[in-house]
Amino acid sequence: MTVTIRQVNTRSDLRTYIYLPEHIHKNHSNWLPPIYMDEWIYYNPKKNKAFSFCDTCLWLAYKAGKPAGRIMGIINRTYNELKGEKTVRFEHFDCYDDTEVAHALLHTVEEWGKSKGMIEIVGPFGFSDKDPEGLQIEGFDKLPILVTPCNLPYLPVLLEAAGYEKKIDCLDFIIDVRSGVTDLYARIYERVKRNANFQLKEFRKTSELKPYIGPVFYLINETYKDIYGFQPLDDREIKEMVDRYLMLLDPRFVKVVLDENGKLIAFIVGLPNMTKGIQKARGQLFPLGLYYIWRAAKKTKQLDLMLGAIDERYRGRGIDMLMGWKMIESARQAGIETLETHLVLETNTRMLAEYEKMGARLHKRFRVYRKRVGD
Repeated sequence: MTVTIRQVNTRSDLRTYIYLPEHIHKNHSNWLPPIYMDEWIYYNPKKNKAFSFCDTCLWLAYKAGKPAGRIMGIINRTYNELKGEKTVRFEHFDCYDDTEVAHALLHTVEEWGKSKGMIEIVGPFGFSDKDPEGLQIEGFDKLPILVTPCNLPYLPVLLEAAGYEKKIDCLDFIIDVRSGVTDLYARIYERVKRNANFQLKEFRKTSELKPYIGPVFYLINETYKDIYGFQPLDDREIKEMVDRYLMLLDPRFVKVVLDENGKLIAFIVGLPNMTKGIQKARGQLFPLGLYYIWRAAKKTKQLDLMLGAIDERYRGRGIDMLMGWKMIESARQAGIETLETHLVLETNTRMLAEYEKMGARLHKRFRVYRKRVGD
């Protein structure tokens, strides 16, 4: 049966594109839908600054006259110039278990990239490392969390059958805060907190976070610069991130460390897991979605670690233990039983060593793929 690839050109096309995964994952009980309000913002060039420095194209695959798959092509011109690369990315790749459809979609992005002088394709990878990256290849029975992919097991098989190979893996860990964390953490915390050069700051209200938002993102820009796929955020992108996530934050699970001059030198952010609420809301905030999400966050026994960073000049001085132990204390006080980490690259040996100290267990694995498409 013939597969037809159509470029997304109209609002009706975009609606089909955004909601297609809902049909693909109809019988996928563990699927986590996106927040659809965010999806419309994400794909709006007037509201998503990334479109201004990226070439993009969206496609839908049709088979027997029905939508059967989707994919997005991205050429991040700024990143390519910064790193000296000629790379096209594919993102938001999803389809039914159909080799013909998958290969047609991938071939379309490959040819599009080649026509613009690109020689390698990588993905799934979005505008930057702040978008979901990779395909899940391990831990399909585990509860999905925000900002990580949620694909069916056949998708990596289809990708590899099209000639794609591993570029890098991203790892996700789980930590038992009831018994998995050793007393070593508490002893180091007691020693580090006596250092008058460091001040740990905790919060009770969201409004108390606002003075630290800018410094947090400036620290991210500085400390994430060597992470694969990272591109520094400008002021507009920072505002977009704040508008998207500030209302979701629980101040109890935000910790920052200041130096003797009051300058922010480290932070960590956790988010009560709200997966069950988003699933029940089916990605819709209204009329009852916000309530379902709020209730799930209040009842959850899991805290998802979202972001963290330490100024390079202060690493190896126990600041990670200082924040980590206070986060564990806050989690225990809230009845939290497990922490799920944010994704860490398999090459990030420093973070892997930290997780090992905390008794973390590998929970899920995600893979970014690559393929040569030109000379």
